[in-house]
Amino acid sequence: MELSSLLHDFHLSSSSEKPLPCSSLPPITELLSRLQEKLIGASSDSETSSLIGRVERLFQTADPCWLFSANGDEEWAELQAAYGALVGALIGCAALPPCEDDCGSLPASVYQSIPGRAGPDQVWTSSSSRAAAQSLQEVLLRAGGWRDSSHLLMGDKRREEQGGEEGRRSRGLLGGILDVLQPQLTKDSWQRCEAVKLVFSWTLLQVTRPSLSPHLSHLLPPSLLLNDHYRPENCILGVRCLHHIVLNTPAADLRLFNRAEVLYQALFKHLYTSETAVIQPALSCLLDLLVVLEKPPLSLGPSSSRRTSCRHDDVLRLVLTHMEAEQKVALRRVYASALPLYIDRMGVAVCRHLRQVERVVLGYLEVRDPPEETSRLNILEVLKITTREAWPRMACRVDVLLRCLLKLLVAVSSDSGLSVSVRQTLMNQTCLCLKLLDGCCHGDVQRLLQQVDSSCCSSEVLSCLATVTVTNS
Repeated sequence: MELSSLLHDFHLSSSSEKPLPCSSLPPITELLSRLQEKLIGASSDSETSSLIGRVERLFQTADPCWLFSANGDEEWAELQAAYGALVGALIGCAALPPCEDDCGSLPASVYQSIPGRAGPDQVWTSSSSRAAAQSLQEVLLRAGGWRDSSHLLMGDKRREEQGGEEGRRSRGLLGGILDVLQPQLTKDSWQRCEAVKLVFSWTLLQVTRPSLSPHLSHLLPPSLLLNDHYRPENCILGVRCLHHIVLNTPAADLRLFNRAEVLYQALFKHLYTSETAVIQPALSCLLDLLVVLEKPPLSLGPSSSRRTSCRHDDVLRLVLTHMEAEQKVALRRVYASALPLYIDRMGVAVCRHLRQVERVVLGYLEVRDPPEETSRLNILEVLKITTREAWPRMACRVDVLLRCLLKLLVAVSSDSGLSVSVRQTLMNQTCLCLKLLDGCCHGDVQRLLQQVDSSCCSSEVLSCLATVTVTNS
């Protein structure tokens, strides 16, 4: 009865007291089109609410075979477009007005209809709306036979390749969702609704290889818009999206149309910011992106190309420059945690940066970083990697590095603010650095350590130094 009444109101069939069989019903696309027009043209909240209620009852009572009836790819595409347009109209009914801060001034009266209870976690949510959204997602997954949200978005590739009706039903919904989001993800519109960026990023982060690459042209622009925004929280979200794209897209697709170079430039500029939360993910993303743009210096053979500066050098040089001057503890920790990975990637090519690396090592080992001493431990890792890779160039630096490491041992052994485990780890790593340096200079470190005045050192320090001389003797 409900369906017949709805069709009669839209002049799609005559009213009837009995349910109509699918064979005598008009195409579902016609009804979806009429519903969309009505929702867009509704003149009052009550009219909109009534229409939304009728749409809900339509999907509760109508035959699924009619709701999703399509013969061939052309009709299936038309059906997808009709549902997408209807979903867009429904989103428009539920959307908040544009944000005043980002999109020009709006009269205060525009916001008077927004209930105050709609802002516990985010301005567009409440506990009931989140529960309803979760419930709706669970119903959708059961209705479509999807395992989880990722399966819903990506579909089943093997079944899709089989073609036919089964293949169409195995397609993911990512393309349709992006079509709905696309008008709201342009440069001029994405800031009008705070929810859009989170819906987009949540969708993107569910998609992995090989389903992401075909949609790259729709996923990259919004990610870059977020990455380029002046607000740190948007930058972080954008970098996270870009990193996910880098990890889940074949290198050849990223290099196509110079995409990888665009990503590199967009991420490289973040290295000039002082926002710790932005620099950390940017450095991580750049590390994975660089291998898409060029071969790591470590993998190059013994040729003149090893002596040619590359993007790896540019990033490392800038990071080292900032590390030398940085005074903020949080930023020092971020740089120190990223540096071992970059030094390891450079391999023997780290020789091009030895003077800067040495200054950073000396400077960071002198400064305490309680309670976990993460900066010092990471810098000791840098020293170990550098010594292994560039050992012929380290002999001339043994004297200054040895004095620094001995001072570190003495300072750590007498630091009552450190836990026993942290103190022991620091001392063990320091001794390992001493052993590596000793190997570089053919036993010179052992001879120098034998000159240490035992009356000036604690038994703990002497015990550590003994392991260096005993192990290598």
